[in-house]
Amino acid sequence: MAITKVTSGVCGFTTHIEGSADASLQVMLEISSECSRIRDLADQLAQVPALEEVSQPITETQTYCAAATCGLHAACPVPSAILKVVEVASGMALPADVHVTVEKG
Repeated sequence: MAITKVTSGVCGFTTHIEGSADASLQVMLEISSECSRIRDLADQLAQVPALEEVSQPITETQTYCAAATCGLHAACPVPSAILKVVEVASGMALPADVHVTVEKG
């Protein structure tokens, strides 16, 4: 199982993502968020085929295609976090934090 929490920034929304894989590397996702668009995304991503998902170009992943359909902002960090959970839950990556720091110079 992999679990993450995403605090998206200026929008102020927090998203919780949990993923667990079965023997065929299908990852079942549980996504909860204060954002209505992320909740719509969650409805479309209940199950993701990990091997297929991580081997596709980013624009062809089920995650990013669904994110576009749901109208997510292009800079929303949640789709990337979903893919990280898919990788870790399926055993294709080790768990490690990702940090993005934004400053105006």
